[in-house]
Amino acid sequence: MTRYTSVLTALMLSASPVLAQVPTVATDIAPIQSLVAQVMGDLGAPTLLMDKGSSPHGYAMRPSDAKNLQNADVVFWTGNALAPWLGGAIETLGPEAVSVPLSENEASLQLTFREGMTFEDDDHDDHDDHDDHDDHDDHDDHDDHDEHGADEHHHDHHGIDPHAWLDPQNAIAWLDVIAKTLSDLDAENAPTYAANAADRAAQLTALTGRLQEQLADEHDIKFVVFHDAYQYFEERFGLSAMGAISLGDAATPSPARISELQHMIKEQGIDCVFSEPQFNPGLVTTLLEGTTAHRGVIDPLGQSIENGPDFYAKLIQGVADSFDACR
Repeated sequence: MTRYTSVLTALMLSASPVLAQVPTVATDIAPIQSLVAQVMGDLGAPTLLMDKGSSPHGYAMRPSDAKNLQNADVVFWTGNALAPWLGGAIETLGPEAVSVPLSENEASLQLTFREGMTFEDDDHDDHDDHDDHDDHDDHDDHDDHDEHGADEHHHDHHGIDPHAWLDPQNAIAWLDVIAKTLSDLDAENAPTYAANAADRAAQLTALTGRLQEQLADEHDIKFVVFHDAYQYFEERFGLSAMGAISLGDAATPSPARISELQHMIKEQGIDCVFSEPQFNPGLVTTLLEGTTAHRGVIDPLGQSIENGPDFYAKLIQGVADSFDACR
């Protein structure tokens, strides 16, 4: 009797429909991993393809990264402007995976890089209207930003600024894109993905409001960043960098650029110069010599923040706190 029951049970199980599996997900950088983790909740954990202590512009994948990419059903990544090498890697190692470059989605705000030695001539007067950016929608030059060598005075940095995750409004839009993509692959859990995305979007909206209040008295601070990575954050919160030490992550500033920046820091009374954990702090030390500017640190990739669903909010809060402590 026991044997008959076992056989019958096996037959019933084999006739049952196979439940859809939660997709295996890979992400490029920790901020994107955090947003995906928020949407997936307890259903799964996205893997991180890049070591967050490294610059994503020229990252060399490890064997474990390649394996994660091979196993992925879907890859959420920032886009070609940040990591042009990753698109080719997805085609080679994960050709069956769904590729979702979030910053290239039509719901994303895209900004072009600022140009020139310093930014004081750029138009940053209107920080209150952040929803009308149609002028930035037609730029499709994503590959010009990481082959610059030394920055001579005439050598401007063109193309789409890839640091779009530093605008929480983009992150809110991406939560919806992530939820819809996962739902297409896993319809059974679609209500959970949608609910998680809506809950986290509400939290980010509230955080944005708090940070706007926190930074309300900081709109006139004068600062120089290590590289031009914070334009999205500046646009959202009413700040405006005076210049950048290096316009591109891979660019080494020329002596002429350093000299002109030193002159600007002295003449314009710059409050602070920001370094980043991923890049050479010695350049900031050189710039500060003979000036009254403070040294600050901003980490756009959250190197010291623990990965996970709460990473993104902590990252944005940390950037705000860095600007708040500028003077």
